[in-house]
Amino acid sequence: MTRVVLVDDHVLIRKGIGLLLGQYTDVEVVGEASDGAEAIQLAHTLMPDCIFMDVSIPNGLDGFSAAAEIKKTFPEMKVIMLTMHNEIGYIKRAIDVKADGYILKNSQGNEMYEAIQQVMRGQTYYDVGLPKEQLDKLFSQKSSRTKELLSTREQEIVRLTILGFTNQEIASQLFISVKTVENHKSNIMQKLELKSKAELVQYGLTNGYIN
Repeated sequence: MTRVVLVDDHVLIRKGIGLLLGQYTDVEVVGEASDGAEAIQLAHTLMPDCIFMDVSIPNGLDGFSAAAEIKKTFPEMKVIMLTMHNEIGYIKRAIDVKADGYILKNSQGNEMYEAIQQVMRGQTYYDVGLPKEQLDKLFSQKSSRTKELLSTREQEIVRLTILGFTNQEIASQLFISVKTVENHKSNIMQKLELKSKAELVQYGLTNGYIN
């Protein structure tokens, strides 16, 4: 029996996927989460075999960042990204965070079931409509350290910091509180093992945050 957790901020989508998977006797949906933090918590408490992770989830951690955290802690736990996007940038990001699968939300139940079966066999399942040669090339490319470590929001804060925005200005630009900006910056410094704003600016310039 493959134990699955569904992560999406829309209840109807979670229930719909649950119904699609419910027709298979060897798959059991054991939990649901509406955001990245809850997904990580369920990964610890339920220890599922596989997680369907929505890419665009609100309230802090995006799906890619949550997936990266889960794979770092539980490398054997399978994570399948669930999204409406099949652009190269999204696919590369999924590869960067070591997601085992990538499937579109308009997929049928049998495709989701096939994805589960394939990743549980230790293979990847990227149903993205790309030629195999192009997909293989994406997997072979080296991912940047920034993309592995920083969430989309954190990358935006780094970019605005380099451009000289104050914490108050960043907060206004991103519609978040100054305290949230400060917390993000603290997390960024810790992840990148930096000790000063000057080091952060130098890191951003070196890694192409502005042209």
